[in-house]
Amino acid sequence: IKDHLSCSHSALDIGTWDLACQFNNTDHHTELNGTDRLIVRRGQAFTINLYLNSGSYQPGYSQLHITAETGPQPEEQYGTRAVFGLSNEINDTCWSAAVSSPPGDTVCLSVCTAPDAPIGRYVLTLDERIQFDFILLFNPWCPRDVVYMDSEEKLAEYVLAQDGIIFRGDAEYPVPLAWYFGQFEEGILDTCFRILDMNPKHRRNPGKDCSGRRNVIYVTRVLSAMINSNDRDYGVLEGCWKDTFDGGVSPMSWRGSVQILRTWNSTSCLPVRYGQCWVFAAVGCTVSRALGIPCRVVTNYYSAHDTNSNLVIERYLNEKGEIESSTRDMIWNYHCWVESWMTRPDLPPGFDGWQASDPTPQEKSEGVFCCGPVPVRAIKEGELTLKYDAPFVFAEVNADLVYTLKYNDGSTRKIVNDQKVGQKISTKSVGRDAREDITHLYKYPEGSAEERQVFEKANHQNKLLQQKGNPGLHITIKLSMGIRKGCDFDVFAIVSNNTEENKKCRLVFASRAVSYNGIVGRECGFKDLLNVELAPGGERKVPLRLNYSKYCNNLMEDNLIRLGALLIDSSTKEAVMAMRDIVLDDPEIKIRILGEPKEKRKLAAELTLQNPLPEPLQGCCFTIEGANLTGGSSITEKLESPIEPGQEAKVKIYFTPTQSGLRKLVVDFDSDKLGHVRGYKNVIIGK
Repeated sequence: IKDHLSCSHSALDIGTWDLACQFNNTDHHTELNGTDRLIVRRGQAFTINLYLNSGSYQPGYSQLHITAETGPQPEEQYGTRAVFGLSNEINDTCWSAAVSSPPGDTVCLSVCTAPDAPIGRYVLTLDERIQFDFILLFNPWCPRDVVYMDSEEKLAEYVLAQDGIIFRGDAEYPVPLAWYFGQFEEGILDTCFRILDMNPKHRRNPGKDCSGRRNVIYVTRVLSAMINSNDRDYGVLEGCWKDTFDGGVSPMSWRGSVQILRTWNSTSCLPVRYGQCWVFAAVGCTVSRALGIPCRVVTNYYSAHDTNSNLVIERYLNEKGEIESSTRDMIWNYHCWVESWMTRPDLPPGFDGWQASDPTPQEKSEGVFCCGPVPVRAIKEGELTLKYDAPFVFAEVNADLVYTLKYNDGSTRKIVNDQKVGQKISTKSVGRDAREDITHLYKYPEGSAEERQVFEKANHQNKLLQQKGNPGLHITIKLSMGIRKGCDFDVFAIVSNNTEENKKCRLVFASRAVSYNGIVGRECGFKDLLNVELAPGGERKVPLRLNYSKYCNNLMEDNLIRLGALLIDSSTKEAVMAMRDIVLDDPEIKIRILGEPKEKRKLAAELTLQNPLPEPLQGCCFTIEGANLTGGSSITEKLESPIEPGQEAKVKIYFTPTQSGLRKLVVDFDSDKLGHVRGYKNVIIGK
């Protein structure tokens, strides 16, 4: 056919071409991936230069036949193949091409991809002779793309930022953890496409899966399944919530996503060991940002894991205040998931914007360990039929906690307690390291009429039946300030009697090590007072001493101790309780940058940490890692000798930044007694 083109139109005699990767990648905000290949975003034109052997380009006369194909079975009806020619000007609603240069022997060809084209690796063919590859990503800068975000500050944070803050610790004491997302580091984008290619849907039907990559809802759901490996599906991470991490490393030891993704990619897609929720969420965030989906990690404090979907987490205590673990339902101190930004044309209006999805394996959805995406707005409104997995996420932030006391004689009583699920839902602020509280995006104010309407819609019977009774006895737990690992300290149960009569009570005040996902460990201090007398209106402050010598070997990696105080009225058998967690502060890593921070200039980080423990630290080492700071890998410096109590561990580690801009240097100190201590420093690298 080529030889029989009608004589009024002629093909161009193309000799060489230039993909102008530096110009195009910069124009498409992908230059941080490198400029050695063409990486563009959909719905936006890119420009290539064609150099003709002979003749020149004549508008209206010269022709060009163009095809773009992605995936192993490209077909026009599935959007994985597009065929188009030259137009007078670019049409940014579909695949199109136009020449933007004057007639001559150099042709400046602008090509625009469809704003709903599948993301992936493409081959572009000109006149069936010339072929070149490019990569197509989602485009949050393009108003026609479903991931469009109209704020440069937000785009800088949620798409371009290669590091961030994840909140851990406790609702009373959120602890910021710096994380190196590294979505533009070498090889990461290819690894992200490999994750999509390894997913079971792709292996079953690659053509259909590649077509599905038009749809950001589909891609987000696939990622939520593929970041975990619970389905034996070549997923990226294996979870482990035990005390020991045999056959892998502690989730606390990861400083960023890059090492995890590189390890997975280089070991034939074997799951990397081990992750816990913030690691799953952070890797999910890296992959989403790499593909062009605006994404953030969020933390929900006192997060419910409701396995039987009744919106109630039930706990039974004996008279010693010990919890009987007969149920899979859990309350996690905190739980991290991700939110991705997109419109939801598949749902009724009003549910665009942030969508929650959760790569941590908890429950199966449609037969696979995945969760979401579900509109955050649907959770707030109690619209539990909207896709995907709304009931599970609704329970995470709204389930009711019911404690029941089992007396030795077998009788039971409901315990009055005011612990609430779904507190202080947090994410990093845009452009700042401060915590942004986003609880209001997930729920209406407590006790409001709107909240009640939502509970009615969600059929949350337990919350609807609650009467605000005012029990005669009251109990709270108070902490002293600055509780550091290594010191002995007191905590206090404050009990009061709000009735007109004298009360004789039993007070059980217990402390135990606990993991962040609510698994209770060994005892760290205990008191059982059988005879606490309270006069009408009276109050008592009861101390409990926690000694380092007792808690040091019982603490888990999360540095948490759970306090529980149970007050039982001896005559009426009524019970009230209070629960509170202590986060034991790690010592601070002092970080000084020596030298002038500039691109490609060697710097040193001087790192210092004082041993706060009454015993020496063995096996100490510092590790640093940071986006465009440490060459995409980590740098470790071991200390030869132990660090005595009160002494300082001090090292200098050299590194050479490769890009200008604001970056986080993430620092980790590891030793036998302290576990992983984290710190970070914001560094501004000059040009």
